[in-house]
Amino acid sequence: MTFALLALIVCAGVLVMATGLYREVSLETLVRHRAAINAFVAGHPLAALAGFVALYIAVAALSIPGGAVMTVSGGLLFGPLIGTLGTFIGATTGASIIFLVARSAFGGWLVKKAGPFAEKLADGFRQGAFNYLLFLRLVPLFPFWLVNIAAALFGVRFAVFVTATAIGIIPLTFAFTLFGAGLDSSIAAQAAAYEACRAAGHDPCAVSFDLRRALTPELIAALAVISVVALVPIGIRRWRTARERDAV
Repeated sequence: MTFALLALIVCAGVLVMATGLYREVSLETLVRHRAAINAFVAGHPLAALAGFVALYIAVAALSIPGGAVMTVSGGLLFGPLIGTLGTFIGATTGASIIFLVARSAFGGWLVKKAGPFAEKLADGFRQGAFNYLLFLRLVPLFPFWLVNIAAALFGVRFAVFVTATAIGIIPLTFAFTLFGAGLDSSIAAQAAAYEACRAAGHDPCAVSFDLRRALTPELIAALAVISVVALVPIGIRRWRTARERDAV
């Protein structure tokens, strides 16, 4: 059953990528349908939020590119607080789904097949799983989906995975959502330019946003400090282990 569910998720992800549907998860889509989306959110706020969360779960579970765009869109549509909450629920739930499927389907078997080095790496990861995961969520050095799969392969406990993920994604989630909440005037300008481009018969008409503006120097510095703190317990544990080994 778990292999079938994994195959279904993989096939769905491949289909979305192959058909180009993943490109619809973009701020350009939001600009093109801005009036209709705003009207629906205003008229059906709960349904709109539920739909946003469901879409975010699908994006995370299927490992589709677009998490940052979804987060910014959440802030734009629902404001920084509700947008952060919706993103938090969607990202954590989607990550948990693919984690559970990957772990139950082939995790332990694949690590054993990968050889002694992989098993040693997995053992080290398990010993400090919470801190490693917290670090990887705070500083996204690797894609969100890859961390989900790696944690499953290394046999991380589900409670540890969910807790570290939930805590670790909060800073960047809030930062990107807050950034999105302040994009109203920029979205309006982009929408006007997009419609003018189409009216003039130009093709293609593109929308451009630099999401890197959300990563302010202050935010990067704060994340760096928190990330170092998250790794301190691992460093202390290894130091103590080394001392005990030398003392024997």
